[in-house]
Amino acid sequence: MSCNSCGTGDGTPGGCKNHGTCGTSGCNKLTVFDWLANMELPDGQKQFPYVEVRFKNSRKEFFHNPEGLPLKIGDIVATQAATGHDVGIVTLTGELVRVQMKRKRVKTDSDEVLQIYRIANQSDIDKWKEAREREEPMKIKAREIAIRLQLKMKISDIEFQGDGSKATFYYTADQRVDFRELIREYAGTFRTRIEMRQIGLRQEAARLGGIGSCGRELCCSTWLTDFRSVTTSAARYQNLSLNPQKLAGQCGKLKCCLNYELDSYLDALDSFPKQNQKLYTEKGVALCQKVDIFKGLMWYCYDGEWMNWHTLTTDQVHEIVAKNKAKEKVAGIEEYARELVIEEKVSFENVVGQDSLTRFDNQSAGGKNKRKKRRNKRPNKNVPAAANAGSKSQNAAAGSKKPQGSTNKPRRNKNRKPKGKSPKNDKK
Repeated sequence: MSCNSCGTGDGTPGGCKNHGTCGTSGCNKLTVFDWLANMELPDGQKQFPYVEVRFKNSRKEFFHNPEGLPLKIGDIVATQAATGHDVGIVTLTGELVRVQMKRKRVKTDSDEVLQIYRIANQSDIDKWKEAREREEPMKIKAREIAIRLQLKMKISDIEFQGDGSKATFYYTADQRVDFRELIREYAGTFRTRIEMRQIGLRQEAARLGGIGSCGRELCCSTWLTDFRSVTTSAARYQNLSLNPQKLAGQCGKLKCCLNYELDSYLDALDSFPKQNQKLYTEKGVALCQKVDIFKGLMWYCYDGEWMNWHTLTTDQVHEIVAKNKAKEKVAGIEEYARELVIEEKVSFENVVGQDSLTRFDNQSAGGKNKRKKRRNKRPNKNVPAAANAGSKSQNAAAGSKKPQGSTNKPRRNKNRKPKGKSPKNDKK
């Protein structure tokens, strides 16, 4: 089904011209961009008679198009099923389907490849939508039944067949579960054919989806199709802290992204000596404490002097190791120590036209200072009111004609008589 930005009344994409790849990630999951959509086939060559159809969430299957229906990405089709028919969305057509079938080792003449009946009509879509609306309340009821029967399992998702004749219950469990009594309860409560299918924790996260710690949608629910094994050695090679809360994803397993940059780290570590390699000097034995893989630096300290670290390059370490193998000791690693280069701070200019984030703080501070100055300018009780009024008018006139570069210092009132001085001194 399509999203609100490109959908029409019947659920088909309304001409977003993305060839089935939704720009807002709301239409479907695991979409594939058909880069051969605008290319015409050579003369006399027929289109590959197989298409890829996606059902709920990430379930995809290949189907044969024996009648040669003019299918394109985004069409809703009625496909063959074990009993009845199913409804899905075409996600890939043409020569790319041949490549996908070859990669997934699916033979074209296999009995597992079913057929496409027709392009779904309005009645098929109405039945499909009605079945999809029943899934969420049924999942809540199914979980309550499983808890009542005290079964150690979790109902993660329910998927109805397109015609509503069968419901597939996806569940996760750590041990083998005897759900024979559960199926009887489900069949009597929901009045439909029940199929139980166990999936792993990674498959459950891929079906449900979500937002990862990086702020993006989960890789397994958007583009990742093959789940490779992830071990803690991948984190060790990348010098990551073995914190299970940070290394685990929403599925509870190690994150798949730990394998993305592992090859780059392994290639960089080929030129490094072993970290448990000891350096023998006249001052003592030096042990490795820290490694910077991409800068090619290693930090060593003497045994017992754990606070004084010395920086060496990989070439220097290899030179010391070669001398140790020749039964020679160097004077000390201080001779090979390399001082760290202090990086210059790059000043970024405001090319966007935005002001500083602290501009509000400056304005608020300026407002407080003005308020304080205004509070200090209080009339003197010992001076008559006429004198104060005259001083205010003089200050206002002086403020209007204030030259550039002048300060905002309060001017002294000439009419005010200073204490301890005679009137004669004031006239002078």
